[in-house]
Amino acid sequence: MNWDRIEGNWKQVTGKAKEQWGKLTDDDFDVVAGRRDQLAGKIQERYGVAKDEAEKQVAEWERKATDSWFKKD
Repeated sequence: MNWDRIEGNWKQVTGKAKEQWGKLTDDDFDVVAGRRDQLAGKIQERYGVAKDEAEKQVAEWERKATDSWFKKD
C-alpha cells in the first residue's frame, strides 16, 4: 500500500490504526493527521518503544493495508 493513499484517506483508516494501537487517543490521531513520522512518534510516546521499533510497527501496519480499508463512496 502506498503511504500517500493512507495519508489522503486518514479519516477512513483511523479505525484500523486504533485497532492496532489502542493506547493512542483520538487527539493523537488528529495530531498525526496521516503523517507517518508523527504516527511513529506517538507510538514511541505511548508505548515507550525505540524509534526504530515504532517505525517497524508502522511499516508492518502499512504492508497490511488493503483496499477494504478504504470505504467506497
